[in-house]
Amino acid sequence: MTAQTIPHQYSTSERRVALAAVLIVLFLSALDQTIVATAMPRIVAELQGLDRIAWVGTAYLLSSTVTVPIYGKLGDIHGRRPVLVFGVLVFLGGSMLCGLAGEFGPLPLLGDGMNQLIVFRAVQGLGAGALATGAFATVADLAPPAERGKYSGWFGAMFGLAGLAGPVLGGFLTDHATTMVLGHQVSGWRFIFYVNLPLGGFALWILLTRLPHGSKSHDARVDWVGSALIVATFVPLLLALGWGGEGGGWGQTRIVLNVIGGLAAFALFLKVSIGKSWAVVPLDLFRDKVVARGNLALFLVNLGYMGVPMFLPLYLQIVRGMSASESGIAMLPLLGGVLVGSMVAGQVARRTQQYKPVIVWGGALALLAMAALTRTSAGQPQYLLTINLLVLGLGLGPAQGMFSLAIQSAVDHGRVGVATASAQFFRQIGATVGVAVFGALLTYNLSAELPRQVPQLTAAGASIGLSEAQTLAMDDRALAAALAARGDADPKVAAAAKAGLQASFAGSIEALFPVALGVMVLAFLVTLVVPGLLLRGRENPPLMEA
Repeated sequence: MTAQTIPHQYSTSERRVALAAVLIVLFLSALDQTIVATAMPRIVAELQGLDRIAWVGTAYLLSSTVTVPIYGKLGDIHGRRPVLVFGVLVFLGGSMLCGLAGEFGPLPLLGDGMNQLIVFRAVQGLGAGALATGAFATVADLAPPAERGKYSGWFGAMFGLAGLAGPVLGGFLTDHATTMVLGHQVSGWRFIFYVNLPLGGFALWILLTRLPHGSKSHDARVDWVGSALIVATFVPLLLALGWGGEGGGWGQTRIVLNVIGGLAAFALFLKVSIGKSWAVVPLDLFRDKVVARGNLALFLVNLGYMGVPMFLPLYLQIVRGMSASESGIAMLPLLGGVLVGSMVAGQVARRTQQYKPVIVWGGALALLAMAALTRTSAGQPQYLLTINLLVLGLGLGPAQGMFSLAIQSAVDHGRVGVATASAQFFRQIGATVGVAVFGALLTYNLSAELPRQVPQLTAAGASIGLSEAQTLAMDDRALAAALAARGDADPKVAAAAKAGLQASFAGSIEALFPVALGVMVLAFLVTLVVPGLLLRGRENPPLMEA
């Protein structure tokens, strides 16, 4: 049996302060995911790492994901505040290091600037895992399920606000924040990481001085073995995905060994977790259909969605010739839709005490929008892409909070932390796998497209690296210089090469959308079979099928 936890009874003033604190923390975490996307083309061009672009996102998501169950359990044991404070401190340290990546050239053990950025993003992710988990679990402390809809709406709004601010701020800083410091040029994209420091400092002050500790559990056992096995499962599998996309075939020894190792670790994880109520991911939670199906839906939704925000800015900047700022503005309809969709979903769930209709209608909208995105082409009018992104955001908005709300409603309060962590874990592992899968597909597609579309740069046995291809596609002078070095300075040849580079990136990125659509179809089918329960009020009546 699990130890029972008596919820902390928040006063009205405590509730307001706690909500403000966790909203700031959540904004900090969400902003760092969206602010990087529009800067990534410029970052990988400067650090020469297009072949590793997916790992910048994967490292962050993986490290934050594998620690989520641990943070959820520690929050149940020690209260939410110490976990959130620790998370902010680690997150800020990682942000500072990310801003310094590559500034001092190659470093021992870490290597070049791109490798440094990947490692430091992993450090950031270690802190971010505590932020999102602690924030969502604090909502469960603040109010019973029937009243959490409005809080979930606020949380969705924070995701939406970060989504609106991130791409624009990231693009603006990338384009305009480059400055000289003591005679050294600091690239504008570095400030997308430095901007976290003042925001994080303010959040840290609120957490230390205003946030109550909240509920604590009497069960103080932490499943460190299970936590290690989660890491041992997903790191090898994601490495295998990344290597497979680089070319050389999926039968490479290193890929096969990593897949076998990851699957073996997963089997061992299941063995050591069965029958253990205090496991890092308690398997008995998944006997509940809401928990099992809700988490599976979260995994699939985020897996299918990640190809859009991760690689569409690259498409807009290379294929449509937008600046970083312009591509950030072009992404606003998607993120504004998420903001509106999550707010509306929270209000509807609060008034009806039901979440099922909201997630079904949201899933249907997202599915239609993703189907429309498969028609994207270089010549498509911008307004059609804007409409598609807006509808996609409106459909995805309910998933930001409603699945977590459903899962929290299905468990006793003493297990809210681990249940919330399970939702956050499957949300983030879906995003992590999505970044890795779509990154591998992009790399594979480009490797096939470039020799066919740009013979001017690949003739006579010559090869062109993916990072070089991106640089040449974005910089006409660099393209002219590269052709001149190959003995061909004809402007017509340069124009043809530029068109070929754009066609390579266009075809490679457009090919990602049908894959995303297939995953979203599976996500919608799972959403349909998630049980609909009436949300509990303060009187805590038994759960009932809606």
